[in-house]
Amino acid sequence: MGNSNSSALSKELLEELKLNTKYSEVELCAWYQTFLKECPSGRISREQFESIYASFFPDADPKAYAQHVFRSFDSNSDGTLDFKEYMVALHLTSSGQTMQKLEWAFSLYDVDRNGIVSKNEIQEIVTSIFNMISEEDKKNLPDEENTPEKRTDKIWDLFGKKENDKISEGEFIQGVLDNKEILRLIQFDKPQKVQERLKEKKQ
Repeated sequence: MGNSNSSALSKELLEELKLNTKYSEVELCAWYQTFLKECPSGRISREQFESIYASFFPDADPKAYAQHVFRSFDSNSDGTLDFKEYMVALHLTSSGQTMQKLEWAFSLYDVDRNGIVSKNEIQEIVTSIFNMISEEDKKNLPDEENTPEKRTDKIWDLFGKKENDKISEGEFIQGVLDNKEILRLIQFDKPQKVQERLKEKKQ
């Protein structure tokens, strides 16, 4: 991004973000100023992203989940998020449309980016989600989903898959649309809290 260090957003990027997120021009410009204050280089490294997540979850271990979220939004795989990638991430994890969110959820679970999801990949993400649940909250989980292994088995069964089967993006999205139980099991709804904390920081 040629102008990532300038204090003003380029017109092209502004128009693109207005089109692809829910944010207004005023909000985007305010976010941009905050972004540059936190990241003068115009980019967030994975380590910075992890430390942002860590500050939101002092009672848990969000590092693995933060790494997966970062990977899913690092669209050009350069190890950093620029302002565009960052704003798309914020939009999708807080209020994106259902289809956009599901496409993102698939990319989150497609750990090796090969276009299909295996049971092991589901378990890897589910385990990282479990690391973010406080011990107190874990006690309240139903018996059949109170460990990453049990929750993974439940998700896999709901998709109607055998142990070594794989799930394509189309199957993943359709499965979640057809079954709200899958949606509940695959997601972690705390990003809304992340969004609220970021807003607090901005003020």
